Amino acid sequence: MTEYKLDFLQKSANTGSDDMRRINVLAFQYISLHYIKYFAIILFALVMFLVGFDYMGSAEKLNNLSANLLLIYIVYKAFYAIDLLLPLSLIFAMISTKILLIRSNALVSFYSLGYSRVDILKPFVVVSTIVIIAFISMHSISNFARANEFANNISNNAEYLSPTRDLFFTHEDKFVYISKMLPLQERAEDIRVFSLKNNSLKEVLVASKASYRDEFWHIKQADIIEKPDDINFKSLGINVTQMNNLQILNGFRPKMLDQVYEGKVNFTIKDAIDAYMLLDSQNINTDVIKSAIYKIFIYPFFVPSLVVIIFFFVPMSVRFLNVSLFSFGAILSSLMIWAVLFALVELSNNKTISSEVGIILPAIILFLIALRQWRKYRLTT
Repeated sequence: MTEYKLDFLQKSANTGSDDMRRINVLAFQYISLHYIKYFAIILFALVMFLVGFDYMGSAEKLNNLSANLLLIYIVYKAFYAIDLLLPLSLIFAMISTKILLIRSNALVSFYSLGYSRVDILKPFVVVSTIVIIAFISMHSISNFARANEFANNISNNAEYLSPTRDLFFTHEDKFVYISKMLPLQERAEDIRVFSLKNNSLKEVLVASKASYRDEFWHIKQADIIEKPDDINFKSLGINVTQMNNLQILNGFRPKMLDQVYEGKVNFTIKDAIDAYMLLDSQNINTDVIKSAIYKIFIYPFFVPSLVVIIFFFVPMSVRFLNVSLFSFGAILSSLMIWAVLFALVELSNNKTISSEVGIILPAIILFLIALRQWRKYRLTT
């Protein structure tokens, strides 16, 4: 890589203006390759550390698992670690790459050839943005988005998706109780649907089983228990009617029920959007769903903003910089900012603060600071 750098710098010095576009591409590739290399190394190291640390803490539970389940558990924990640490790895990789350019005097050479700070920054911003977009798209995969939930189910129940029990929720002015739901099989057992009229119980639907297909929950056989409007000694009493082939809960997919009404926040993109649209149409509180959507689409973009902010604090040469002290300070400040943002996301997920304040506002503040820095140095170089 050193020979490539020397050859690249010699070509840059001896090339006319007609070839500057090609030279710019070579500079972009040179910086991007180092950035991607450090990103892969740091992400791998952090993921292995988190997975290993978790395994040591859960060794007693995991010793009873079969080899297959143990391997699946480790894979899911690795997915969760990537979900958690990928944004931080991009920032650490930028710091490492910038230190490399300073130590090797490549940064000074770039500036002496006419490259501005913004020109050197562009590869970091472009690569980090592309990685973040790919990272967001990975949340459309259930095994990635819900990896920590699946791993915890394996350690606690020796199965990666355990049944959900005792669901109770409202739907179109009705109260629904499901004793046991199996999301993978798309089945539910022991269902009760309570209908109200004038704030009084009118009828109860009782069914032993239901299955989900074609956007509806299908019940082969159910008993409808109707209560008379006026309860007195002359009323006919409770009427029980047996009904066949009923359809209830339009649009409530099993995974949606499992996550929304269990208070889980690790949604896939499709589940989060569908859940928001369905609950919003029924005037049900959607704060948790909005928080999950913002976490997927807004929160990761703090990375390019923070890359820009940190980049411009770094001098161009080791003469003006204590590299060890700067590395420590940059890593510590990155960790602190990431920890604050992560804490705000968790507070939003728990509805302690609004998701707009906990997720969107910090992302906007970082973006505005980064934009100011970008414009300042673009105009001065």
